[in-house]
This record gives sequence, structure tokens and C-alpha cells, in this order.
Amino acid sequence: MNDNRIATVADLIATLGRYDPATPVRCATQPGYPMEHTLARVACTSDDADGDGTPPTDPPVVWLGVGEQLGYLPAPAADILGWT
Repeated sequence: MNDNRIATVADLIATLGRYDPATPVRCATQPGYPMEHTLARVACTSDDADGDGTPPTDPPVVWLGVGEQLGYLPAPAADILGWT
């Protein structure tokens, strides 16, 4: 099982840096009913940005948006993620 936590952009870059840049990227969700999705967009906001006019005070957070649902996650991927 892979227990590595990706907490920062630097962690994500370091983790992805060992793969060929042309490799497709997907997001795996729902451990009990594993599905695969494309990644759609990247956004950056303050962690406490509420959109109510209150100025945010927390540091920024980068958000990875889930895109199109492609289908079921392949069993080997679910195994590596520890979801089986």
C-alpha cells in the first residue's frame, strides 16, 4: 500500500517527476466503488476564501478539479492504492 501523502505542489511535482511527461494522468475516487476521472482544471484560492466579501487571511491552496468520469478504476490501480 502506498501511504505517501502529497500535501504541497512541491510534493506533487516530485512525485510526478519520475514518470514520462507524456503519461496520461487520472484521478481515482470513491475507494468503496473505485472510479477513474480525468483532471480538468487547476485553481488557486486562499484556504478560507468564502466568496462572501470577507477578505481571506489564510495562505493559498491549489485545487485540482476532477473532470470527465472515464469508468471503473482498473483492479491493479485499486490494489496499489490499498482500496481492495
